[in-house]
Amino acid sequence: MLTSVLTVIHLVAAISIVVLILLQQGRGADMGAAFGGGGSSQSLFGSRGSATFLSRVTGGLALLFFITALSLAYIYTRESATTSSVVKETTSGQTTDSSLPVAPADGSRSDSDMPAVPKG
Repeated sequence: MLTSVLTVIHLVAAISIVVLILLQQGRGADMGAAFGGGGSSQSLFGSRGSATFLSRVTGGLALLFFITALSLAYIYTRESATTSSVVKETTSGQTTDSSLPVAPADGSRSDSDMPAVPKG
């Protein structure tokens, strides 16, 4: 249950980071404002506020992304450490079956050990 919740949070954080990075303007876009190109000082966050706000939200989501990634890695590592190996289970679970033929200890063969050849 916890892994499912963390996986969903991880996925939402990853998609949100991509969207927020695409929404942000590059550093070269500020050059136009330096020469009087735009009334961005009248915007909702101020002249520099939207870039600071979006970068802080992006940083917070990046931190959340790394925390969920490390948590999921830790959980899956602990789950895989508790399960035993398939090889160990098969070797410890072997029993001798009396219906199987057993080779003689001296290495000799009898005619009954050899399969019959079909005639024809």
